[in-house]
Amino acid sequence: MLPVDIPTRPELATLVAARGPAHVSLCLPTTPETKDIEAARIALGNLLREAEAQLEAAGTPKRSIWPISEQVQDLIDDDDFWRFQANSLAVFVTPEGLRSYRLPTRLTQTVQVADRFHLKPLIRAVSVPQHAFVLALEEGGVRLVEVFADMAPQELRVPDMPRDAASAVGTANVNSRSASGRIQGSEGQKVRLRQYARKVDAALRPVLSGRAEPLIVAATEPMLSIWRSVNSYPELAAQAIATSPARMTPAQLAEAARAILDAQHAERLAGFATFYERRAGEQRATADIAQAARAATFGAVDTLLVDIDEVVPGTVDEATGAVAFAEAEGPGTYGVVDEIAGRVLAAGGQVLGVRRAEIPGGGSLAAVLRYAV
Repeated sequence: MLPVDIPTRPELATLVAARGPAHVSLCLPTTPETKDIEAARIALGNLLREAEAQLEAAGTPKRSIWPISEQVQDLIDDDDFWRFQANSLAVFVTPEGLRSYRLPTRLTQTVQVADRFHLKPLIRAVSVPQHAFVLALEEGGVRLVEVFADMAPQELRVPDMPRDAASAVGTANVNSRSASGRIQGSEGQKVRLRQYARKVDAALRPVLSGRAEPLIVAATEPMLSIWRSVNSYPELAAQAIATSPARMTPAQLAEAARAILDAQHAERLAGFATFYERRAGEQRATADIAQAARAATFGAVDTLLVDIDEVVPGTVDEATGAVAFAEAEGPGTYGVVDEIAGRVLAAGGQVLGVRRAEIPGGGSLAAVLRYAV
């Protein structure tokens, strides 16, 4: 299973609220292949040296730089940590502590030094599903397959997973016609299949506990409806692979799952584009960074799309939301769009990290407002 650390909304809120004289954000692509991870360790060391140079240029006292360097260097030297990686690594460090997140999305390498964290890498990971699980469920067997954006899928071993429906309910055949209370005919078959589904759900709970990836079911009726009635995983996808998975390989299941993920993402973006256009006619939408910053400062942004790859240097006034753009990154500046996204999250708004081509108008951001400002 790909080891990932998707931040929860409270975790994001904590990172958004963090302020201090030396906040370092490091992001780099990694690999789940342990034999190839050395390049990522070297890259993190290079990012650390760049962060140290920025901290020194900003006049940060050495007593604040040393703890940052020590914590990141300890992470670089931790062999156990590097044995289990995903597609990207985001590290947020201050003199007081370090947090790291292994992410399924593949992100570009970046280093940001400011009085707050650069959080767009995390926003991309929580807003665009590229990593999912497929439950191939049939009367004759069950499999859990992990699907990745750019890796071969993996079939996972799930402890205590029933082998098939008949063994799960202790009968030779779930289609038995013998009468025993309700257990007879087609009604009896559904009762036994529901028992089977509950055992599958119980086996999945410890494996999927704390995960946030979509679970896509591959099944036919009546198994599909029965599964939906007993499933306890909150991220069950609305759309299913509505065909028998019996003869489908993990690669075929992954291909079908990626099509569902792509369709859901496209539908979500199309819905936003329509919503944005309607609100623009009501003076409740903007693609202007300065206007979006003021709206976010006063809690007026309902939904925000941001370009995850671009960094617009500058500052945003804490009280008024006024933007002061900078010609280049440097001491005393940070990503303006990133700061806007943080303020939207802090006010309970929704933020999606996407590519520029997916933003209405093709700008740095697009915001739908709760009210005109």
